[in-house]
Amino acid sequence: MNPALLPLLLAVPLLAAGLLVMVRSRGVQRVVLLAVPAGTLVMAVLLLLEHRSVPVLAHQVGAFAPGVAIPFVSDTLAALMLAVTSLATLVAAWFLCVTGEDRYRFLPALLLMLHGGVNGAFLTGDLFNLFVMVEVMLLPSYALIAVTGTWRRLGIGRTFVVVNLVTSALLLTGVGLVYAVAGTVNLALLSDAAADNPPLALAAAVVLLALSVKGAVVPVHGWLPQTYPATSAGVMALFSALHTKVALYAIYRIYATVFDGHAPWAVVLVVLVVLTLGVGAWSTFGEHIIRRALAWQMIAGVGHILVGLTLFTAASLAAGLFYMLHHIVTMGALLLLAGAIEQVYGSGRYERLSGLIHRDRAVAILTALGLLSLIGIPISSGFFGKVALISAAAATGTWQGWLLLSTVLVVSVLSLVAMQRLWAGVFWGPEMETYRPDSPATGRAALAPLPQDVLIPARLWLPGATLVMVQLGMFFGAGTLMPLVARAAQGLVDTGPYVEAVLR
Repeated sequence: MNPALLPLLLAVPLLAAGLLVMVRSRGVQRVVLLAVPAGTLVMAVLLLLEHRSVPVLAHQVGAFAPGVAIPFVSDTLAALMLAVTSLATLVAAWFLCVTGEDRYRFLPALLLMLHGGVNGAFLTGDLFNLFVMVEVMLLPSYALIAVTGTWRRLGIGRTFVVVNLVTSALLLTGVGLVYAVAGTVNLALLSDAAADNPPLALAAAVVLLALSVKGAVVPVHGWLPQTYPATSAGVMALFSALHTKVALYAIYRIYATVFDGHAPWAVVLVVLVVLTLGVGAWSTFGEHIIRRALAWQMIAGVGHILVGLTLFTAASLAAGLFYMLHHIVTMGALLLLAGAIEQVYGSGRYERLSGLIHRDRAVAILTALGLLSLIGIPISSGFFGKVALISAAAATGTWQGWLLLSTVLVVSVLSLVAMQRLWAGVFWGPEMETYRPDSPATGRAALAPLPQDVLIPARLWLPGATLVMVQLGMFFGAGTLMPLVARAAQGLVDTGPYVEAVLR
């Protein structure tokens, strides 16, 4: 494959976003909205096939000299992230079309702009361009939060804006410090440079700190459970798949390349990962709304993903990356199914929902499969994710490994109990008698008797069902997926091919 095609993964979504600003036809907007992430998915699969023989593809934008030009770089890790995030974006866009949210002015254009920024963040090979891509992601996200125009969402959007503006300033400061110390922000030129350069290690740590805020690592996590559930389910599924995962991907890439997996503050990272796991799982008990409970499980998921980075062995990195792929798919499925419930019954509160297993058996079964995956019980992709993390931690034989192994086991039990509480509140118990119907004139009306013929239509639960089937496919196809993830992890352990491809 010609590496010069890589920038198209950024350019095409941005051009499509510009087109949809001018074209008002709803049919055209829907076609473009779904076609662009579908095209990215196809391109990502082709890249994965290419990387079986070519470990790294790199393109210097504008044909400038390596080290001066902005590099676009694809390896197995970048291609895997492109594939799973484009799939999640496609399904979330499908759900937004089903619920009619795509009719809001500029929403399709904003979503494609976000999609383009995500693609650029995965493919960029220098820190400043990473900052630019993160900002390309964030600008449409501010509008997506408040797209319905409700005052509550505008208030939540303000919190999201303030947190990310401050964090972006910190990220830019860190990138500037890296350039001041090293004279470059090209990741290939920074490879293993922090080992004997304390000022550079400190500058890179500032970059990682900013990314940790964006990735919602405890104790800088509070913005996520406050802002994400206040959006619509479709937008929350989109943000869950993209925002924190781009930050975690960047943390993996920078930690592996600049520090070679051995930072002087590695013990601090262990503590933060343990806290992230514990706080995410424990805080789920305090919630009474489906999507708010899932938001705390997202925090716990961040901790699971970072376990692999903390141990930094080939096995642990592969386990962490597999868990990230699983978490994108599983959390997206659960959020979209929760959105389907909210659309029909007018609420996601436990106390206003009951006995849905009697009314909507398909949704109940699909949600059960998603919850099993989140907890890590077979048959689910989460089972292999947690087994891989536990095995990798035990294999290290260090106190860090045993601490993280014990924490993962305890957190899994806590999550099991918390998800049982969600299941009992929403799906078990007596059948519902009242609900809040959607009124075209006034929005959600007051509580009204629930007719027997009011059920969740298939068009609403099919997007979530699609992602549930994908995570089941990850379980049954683990023998095919695991070697891909192992190859991606090997690219982080041995950064030589990456550096050579960028600088040649």
